Amino acid sequence: MQFANQTGGNDFTLQGLLNSADTSVPLFFAFLCIFLVTISGNVIILTVVTMDRSLQTPMYFFLSNLSFLEIWYTMTIVPKLLANLIIKSNNISFSGCMAQLFFFVTFGATECYLLLVMAYDRYLAICKPLYYSSLMDTSTCLQLVAGSWVTGVLTGLIPVLFISHLNFCASRHVNHFYCDIPPLLELSCSNIYLTEISIFILSLVVLFSCLLLTLVSYVFIVNSILQIKSNSSRNRTFSTCGAHLTVVLIYYGTMIFMYVRPHSSYSSDLKKFISVFYTVVTPGLNPIIYSLRNKEVKMSVKKIAHRVLPSGFKKTQKNVKSIF
Repeated sequence: MQFANQTGGNDFTLQGLLNSADTSVPLFFAFLCIFLVTISGNVIILTVVTMDRSLQTPMYFFLSNLSFLEIWYTMTIVPKLLANLIIKSNNISFSGCMAQLFFFVTFGATECYLLLVMAYDRYLAICKPLYYSSLMDTSTCLQLVAGSWVTGVLTGLIPVLFISHLNFCASRHVNHFYCDIPPLLELSCSNIYLTEISIFILSLVVLFSCLLLTLVSYVFIVNSILQIKSNSSRNRTFSTCGAHLTVVLIYYGTMIFMYVRPHSSYSSDLKKFISVFYTVVTPGLNPIIYSLRNKEVKMSVKKIAHRVLPSGFKKTQKNVKSIF
């Protein structure tokens, strides 16, 4: 059995999403549209939260961090996917592959922690309104966000350290559209038992602990909402929380399907299809679900547009309404 030296400059070859050339162009334009919506939506959120003082609250502070993360999370995966689809640029160096894996895991784990922080923030705001301002002060917000990012980086380092020390066989064709853990482990000629079990335990702890705590927060939130006497207020709050919870369940459900299992009998095409949800689709839904449906954000967009482009405000306002 031949081994490839990971420090020897040999490239990996990403086999891509689908082998059919007939679907490459339609998929390219579909993913390009989602990519542009994701980037532009998150840039809008960052701009609005930064420029409008009325939105500089804990909730929007956490949302702006999520938007910042989603931009880089999407940039880690989608540009290479688009290049693979349209110009068949499938090669990626070993160092580039490990870098992509590190940033993918780091941003993915940090998103889990931020979603948990956001659920906790909403729990305090809805269930403990009298104590909210004292419990969620500036110092606490900064500590929660910093803790999410630091823990995310540490989470991303662990699988990269394990996988980078494996030996890889002469065949370096990664059966995926990005450098992910399962297809890389399949290419290794080393004993991967310890690596696989370690990554499995890490995924289990991170995903299930964050999901469980997030769901517990929403249980308390729903219980408080049910006690609201006003039907309109209750329905509006339920609508917002239901949309948030839908994104959370899609994200966690697909991630658990992929990583919380040491072995799998599922086909490679099914794994790729599931991966599209948490690498392409969910980042595009987040700015729409979490902020762009929010009346405060829409009003802030209009105010900023009026301030920046006063002469063309009517036209801008019309375009904003068509977007939202």
